[in-house]
Order: sequence, then structure tokens, then C-alpha cells
Amino acid sequence: MEWKGIIPAMTTPFGPDLTVDHDFLARHARWLVDSGCKGIVALGSLGEGATLDFEEKLEVLRTCATALRGQAPLVAGISSLSTAEAIRLAMKAAEAGCEGLMVLPPYVYSTDWREMKAHIEAILRATGLSCMLYNNPVSYQTDFTPEQIRELAEEHPNLHAVKESSADVRRIAAIRALIDGRLAILVGVDDLIVEGVQAGAVGWIAGLANALPKESVALFDLACCNDMEKAFGLYRWFLPLLRMDTVPKFVQLIKLVQQDVGMGSARVRPPRLELVGRELEEAKATIRAALENRPVL
Repeated sequence: MEWKGIIPAMTTPFGPDLTVDHDFLARHARWLVDSGCKGIVALGSLGEGATLDFEEKLEVLRTCATALRGQAPLVAGISSLSTAEAIRLAMKAAEAGCEGLMVLPPYVYSTDWREMKAHIEAILRATGLSCMLYNNPVSYQTDFTPEQIRELAEEHPNLHAVKESSADVRRIAAIRALIDGRLAILVGVDDLIVEGVQAGAVGWIAGLANALPKESVALFDLACCNDMEKAFGLYRWFLPLLRMDTVPKFVQLIKLVQQDVGMGSARVRPPRLELVGRELEEAKATIRAALENRPVL
């Protein structure tokens, strides 16, 4: 698959009983692609993958694959408490119709490079699917250095991309300096997208695109065209929302934006809880201010 453009990390919708709402899931996937997104990533951190059991994950992938009908690639986030389960999920993702895998570290175990490399390699070898390594040291306490990324890329021909979420734009240049052209670099932090594209990123695993895909596509395209005056004008408007992707309650916040634009609900699975009180009021004030000044594209 081609790791370029905006590929949203899609949220997982829940009904009132907190079971997966597959009807809305299918509509949401199609809406994102129809709005200009180049594919979908399911079961990532924003997709609350850690709160879904194994069979629920497979059903989410099957629903998305059916909804997309081959019009855009489906990528499965692969993470688990154990290497064996991660391998099994990767293999089932291939059977479900996924075209790519987003490979994450184990949920709770941060370790040395020997053990972490063995875990990642086991997933890379599990299928022939195109793979993207997910580097998010803030959330997973594992930092894949540029040198380690180069090592994996040199040894595994199906590793084609890296989602860089360290929030350090210098990492993009550091990876390119070691293996420029070998891997596609995608931004994984919403409020770093313009800087990331300028540094050489070719894609965006976007969060706020779940609620505002057309604005996300427009911003990415302007950055890619190096039309910085127009890009920054749109960026300035978007930043208060994009920053919601970079805080611990990013899932609750992004789902709240979806609800306020009429494309989803704020429901989340425990241990997450919906926002209340002052926290909710402040978030809704930020969203309201942005939507009242929503640009005409």
C-alpha cells in the first residue's frame, strides 16, 4: 500500500450499552474516505483498541473492510500484552482484508532493544502485509531511535513506513538522514503537521480528521504545496482543536468534537469516562469558538 496523505486513526463508536456500533462505524469509515482521506487505521490508541477484546477487534476490521469495499486501504493497529496474541491478530487482520499493519509496542511492557526488536520482528514476519512502525514514547514508554528504525528497515522489506509521534520534529530529519527514501514518514501528532511536512513527512495519521476531515485534508495539501501563508492561516484556526490530540484525554476530546459536529457520540469505554463539569465546559467552549469561525473551504 502507499503510505501517503491523510490516513485517520479512526475512533471506535459505541452504543448506549457500550457495545460497538457497527452501523455507524461503517458510515464513518465511508465518510472519511469520501471526504478525501487516503485510508483508515482501526484499533489504534484513539480507537480504544486496548478496551476491545480479540473478537471485537476482528469484527471492527471486518466491518471497516466491507464498508471501504477496496476503495481505500484499511490498516490494523497491532498491539497486545503478549507477542503471541499480537501475531495472531496480525494474521487475522490479513484474513479480514487489511492491506497494512500499524505495529505498536506491547501495551504495558517497556524493555531493552533486544526484547523489543524480537517482539516487533515477530509481527513483521507474521504476514506479508505492508507495515508501519508506530513510535510513541510518551504513551508507550518505548522510544524507537532512528538507528533502531534503520536496523528494522534494513532487515525487513515489508516495513515501509514509520508513524513518528515523539512530538520532536527533529526526529523526521534524523530518520531521513539515515534512511532517506527507504521509509515513508508520517506525522502522528496533530499539532505538528505543518512543521512535519516541511521536515519531509509525506503522510498524517490524523486524529481530528474524525470530526473535520475536509479541513484536515485542506491543511495537509496546503502544507505539501508549500503555500505557507494559506497553510498557516488554516493552521491558526485549527490549532486549538489539534492540540486536543496531544493530552491524556485525547479520546474523550476528539469524540466530543465528533459529537458537536454531528458525526458521532462522546461515548467511551471505561476506564475512560466522558468529560464532566469544568473540564467539559472548557472543552465545549474551545470547540464552539472554532466552529463559530469555521473557515469556508
